[in-house]
Amino acid sequence: MQRKRGLILVGVLTTIVALVVSFPARVAYQWVSSPLVAMGGISGSVWSGKAREFTTNGVYLRDIEWRIQPLRLFTGKIAYSVSASPVSGFFQSDIAIGLDGTTTLTDLSAAVPLQIVERAAKVPGLRGQASLQFERVQLVKGRAAAMDGTVSIADLVVPIVHRGSLGGYKAEFFTQNNGIVASVEDTDGVIDLAGSLQIKPDATYSFVGQVLAKPNTPDAVIQQMRFLGPANERGQRELRLEGAY
Repeated sequence: MQRKRGLILVGVLTTIVALVVSFPARVAYQWVSSPLVAMGGISGSVWSGKAREFTTNGVYLRDIEWRIQPLRLFTGKIAYSVSASPVSGFFQSDIAIGLDGTTTLTDLSAAVPLQIVERAAKVPGLRGQASLQFERVQLVKGRAAAMDGTVSIADLVVPIVHRGSLGGYKAEFFTQNNGIVASVEDTDGVIDLAGSLQIKPDATYSFVGQVLAKPNTPDAVIQQMRFLGPANERGQRELRLEGAY
């Protein structure tokens, strides 16, 4: 009798796994879709599948592929290996979603044009190329709870500051007890920049840094730097930014 019950249990579990493995991703998307997210050209299953395009908050990706990491299910998380292509460049990461809704991205590697986040960043005409390398990014209720990695930006263009290229900049992120901090500096920027960014658990951020004109700094940028206030004895001016996301 016990053997028979065991065989029945194995049969039930096998059936459940087979249903999950083969369940159409297109149907699953229709069940859980959000007005904030749009996907098209969906094929495959929730276990392993593809989508031709993905859009959320003005961010557009294409050629999305996913494959579940079955062993992570035993840790109480639904985890996928995901890759995608923005307008140009690439994105790949392991993504895990806990039972409490916490989303964790690990081994994230990406190269994306900044124009895909132009609307989300609310900076008209934002341009440049961003490279991301993160060991971990954790989101709790849509807010950044942990970030450990580096963002590098090349050929930054912010039209409200200068219509030409502002050069390259880098930010290194670290997770601390009181939030996330990042050291920010120029790599080959048209201004000498060094500062610190802090992202707090309440979704607010603040940046404090020093900027200094270089011999190749455009006159239009120098004129705007004067609005930051008087320079110190080294010619540096303090730059402060704060807000919420």
